[in-house]
Amino acid sequence: MSEDKNNKLILGNDLFSKIASSRVLMVGAGGIGCELLKNLVLSGFKDFVVIDLDTIDISNLNRQFLFQRLHVKKSKAHVAKESALKFNPEVKIESHQANIKSAEYNVAWFKQFTMVLNALDNLDARKHVNAMCLAADVPLIESGTQGYLGQAYVIKKDATECFDCQPKETPKTYPVCTIRSTPSAPIHCIVWAKSYLFAQLFGNSEDDEAMEHEKSADNAQELAALAQETDALKKIKEAMGTPEYPKTVFTKIFQTDIERLLTMDDMWKTRQAPVPLDYAHLSKGRQVELTNELNDGVASPALAKGLQAQHIWTLGECFDVFRSSLIRLSERLRDKQSEKADATLEFDKDDDDALEFVAAAANLRAKVFGIKQTSQFKVKEMAGNIIPAIATTNAIIAGIVVMKAFDVIRGGNIGSIKRTYLKTVTRRPQLLMQETPSEPNPHCQVCQATSAVVLLDVEQATLRDLIHKVLVVPTDQGGMGMADDDLSVMEGDRMLYDIEYEDNLDTPLKDLHLKDGVILRIGSADGDEDVDLVINNR
Repeated sequence: MSEDKNNKLILGNDLFSKIASSRVLMVGAGGIGCELLKNLVLSGFKDFVVIDLDTIDISNLNRQFLFQRLHVKKSKAHVAKESALKFNPEVKIESHQANIKSAEYNVAWFKQFTMVLNALDNLDARKHVNAMCLAADVPLIESGTQGYLGQAYVIKKDATECFDCQPKETPKTYPVCTIRSTPSAPIHCIVWAKSYLFAQLFGNSEDDEAMEHEKSADNAQELAALAQETDALKKIKEAMGTPEYPKTVFTKIFQTDIERLLTMDDMWKTRQAPVPLDYAHLSKGRQVELTNELNDGVASPALAKGLQAQHIWTLGECFDVFRSSLIRLSERLRDKQSEKADATLEFDKDDDDALEFVAAAANLRAKVFGIKQTSQFKVKEMAGNIIPAIATTNAIIAGIVVMKAFDVIRGGNIGSIKRTYLKTVTRRPQLLMQETPSEPNPHCQVCQATSAVVLLDVEQATLRDLIHKVLVVPTDQGGMGMADDDLSVMEGDRMLYDIEYEDNLDTPLKDLHLKDGVILRIGSADGDEDVDLVINNR
């Protein structure tokens, strides 16, 4: 291939040969991932595994260039694979629509890769991949962007600091790319309510654009579904100002759309399925019966009931606030459009109507997906700090990741590969800044924890067997010599055992969903003797 010929000239035969024979795991197929996968297939890499849980949303299309309109609602990982193969049909790409934290992706599975490339926007998933790469002793190239800022760097056990060596606070700003087709956190619901629903109903929605695609056997069903959604949206907007409008909007987004999601069985195999909300059921017994008139004494339920900004609204209160704010915003939009036909409303966190609408919609969506409710005060803080993903930032960082990958494959001292930062304003006439990587933090409880492997029959062995036949057995008898009165057993954030929680002691490991290759954190009271225990089934 001409690409291979050019790559050999640029990289040299030796490096090109190492690159071509490597096997790479890329976690995440979103903003950075799309750019990165395209770069990799054009840079001499031949063998990939791509994993991403999400499906493609229409809002992704302005920066995730491997996706088109006909791909909306399809798997990011699978479509990224199909699109990347068009750049280079000779490469081998294996795609998984799955959660990287699933038990099947264990330490043994990670060991097959030359390196792992993180293209994630989720802090918890990043921490997990970091821990797995440390346990498997596989180099990890970590990357991330936030607006016009970005960074990329290499993590290697005992050579550099790991992702957890420095404490990470939950970010106060949230990139739009954190929004999932299957939300798992309050911020996902807030961004959905602000950036999608508010824009669809009161702003300029991308769904209004005409879809011009050629039909084929592969995409006919998806195009038909998109056409139905576009028609439904138009009908909803046409109903604005009618008594049935609140019910029409509510039923579509909290019942009909959710019921459609539930038909996608594979999506809910490893996560809690959503529960649709029923308008008729919620409206029964509500004290506020809304009409389309603003002069009938109906005020904002949030104001009329004296709901405090810090108060977590009940489901009924969210329902009332949603209907009330929807009507007031609709009237404002109709008034503006009577003077200018194409007038729209923009979200402003200091606009009471807009904030109440977003807070109520976000909490109703959170209820659907079993996510923690959020106060209006917190919604205002979070909705005002959403930073959009920038396509050019993703492209720059993806290019830097490939350069880091070249450095890793060259061999030598991985600990000398510099971190690279993308800055916007500096005193120097350059955007990219280099920094010598730090050594591992000696107090890091992740990369500095002792690692051990234990052979167990996960079908038969119980947690009690693990503790009394391995953990507390003296070291001179082949055990770990831990004190049984102060140890704890954790799997990720899940507590399995401590001195005050013994419910799982006689439960077989398989019934605790502990499979071959899972990592258990065995903790001591003072934290100085923590051990990462890798379970290998025998």
